[in-house]
Amino acid sequence: MQEKIKPKNSRAVMTATVIMGIVILLPSMVGFINKLREFGNVVQGNPDGAFALTPIVNYTFASLGFFCLLIWATAQGMFHDIEGPKHTMLDREDDLDIDEPEYVPKWAGGARMQKKS
Repeated sequence: MQEKIKPKNSRAVMTATVIMGIVILLPSMVGFINKLREFGNVVQGNPDGAFALTPIVNYTFASLGFFCLLIWATAQGMFHDIEGPKHTMLDREDDLDIDEPEYVPKWAGGARMQKKS
C-alpha cells in the first residue's frame, strides 16, 4: 500500500512561488519594457532605436508561439492529471520487478544476464 505524502503548507508554497515569480519575471519585464521604449523611438522616426525592432518582433512571435502551445496543451487535457504518469511508471516498474525477481540492473551493481542457448 502506498503512503500518502502530506502536501507542504500552501502558504509557504504560495510565498515561494511569488518570490520566484518576482526574481524571474521582474528582470524580464524590465528588459522587455526597455526594448518597447526603444521600439517607440523607431516608430517616432528616431534612428537610435532602430536596433530594437528585431528583438521586439522576436519576443512577440516567441510569446505568441508559447501561448498557442499552452492553449493547445490545455485543450488536449495535458494538465488534467499531472501526477498520473508518475504513478503509472512506478506501477509498471513494480510489475517488471515481480516478473524478474532475481534480476539486478547493471547500474545497480548486477551482472549482465546471459541468454541460455
